[in-house]
Amino acid sequence: MAQMLYQGHGSYRFVLDDGTVVYVDPFAGEGYDLPADLILVTHEHFDHSQVNKMPHAQDCRIIRAANLHPTPGEYLTLESNGVRITAVQACNKNHPVGECVGMVIEFDGVTFYASGDTSMTDDMRSGKLAALAIDYATFPGDGFYNMDVPEASECAKLVEARHSIPVHLVPVNDPNDATQLFSRERAERFAGPGRIILEPGQTLDLKPAYS
Repeated sequence: MAQMLYQGHGSYRFVLDDGTVVYVDPFAGEGYDLPADLILVTHEHFDHSQVNKMPHAQDCRIIRAANLHPTPGEYLTLESNGVRITAVQACNKNHPVGECVGMVIEFDGVTFYASGDTSMTDDMRSGKLAALAIDYATFPGDGFYNMDVPEASECAKLVEARHSIPVHLVPVNDPNDATQLFSRERAERFAGPGRIILEPGQTLDLKPAYS
């Protein structure tokens, strides 16, 4: 069974059934000891794009927003290391729609929505994401660079994932300051479907819907 390690802020790591290691938006916390087979970057802000924090496996691939969203209106699907990544909208006043993506990531029978930095999008409102039958979804809620917790909760209800995980809950500048990586108070106010609260350093077994 694949496992997610929440490193803090907007950073997390997957280890797949076959041992493939995938990092998403590397920046915060610990757990960068395993060599990366695949690194996913939803946008190029410094707190999502530290792709050299971990060792790289020989054939490590880095997939960035620009690879998945090369032109306005074009959102691509790529496959690498047994992982399928489909770009969807991510944007707000601090994150231009042309420079950012959310990623719907499929592996080991699990569909995982990595929202990146965003507020409510047309892909959420239209039901496009809900139609994908997402198992796990992350939502930012710092209320400064992104939407606040109430809006994040509304987005989670639109996405309709089996489980919703609040992340990116505090505006952060220093990845070594643990108080900036997580807010329990904000996490507790998040009201997405099937809410799971992960603190930095905690892991989660990612179970397919049929298991």
